[in-house]
Amino acid sequence: MRPNIDTHDYDVKMRALERFINDGDKVKVTMRFRGREMAHQDLGMNVLQRIKEQFEDTTKVELEPKMEGRMMVMVMAPR
Repeated sequence: MRPNIDTHDYDVKMRALERFINDGDKVKVTMRFRGREMAHQDLGMNVLQRIKEQFEDTTKVELEPKMEGRMMVMVMAPR
């Protein structure tokens, strides 16, 4: 994903995430920052927080969002 993801692209990713969670799989959500996006890491954090809130009843967050180089990573597992 990217921090400025469009709504339709976001919806497609969330349907896939929901399918993986319903199958009992863990999901690693990766937000990639390129160039000047590194100066706006808060936008990426907002997207990951939105995902976390959207799936809080069906998933638990195993790894809170954190930066790993130019990527922000979060791991979610089914409840």
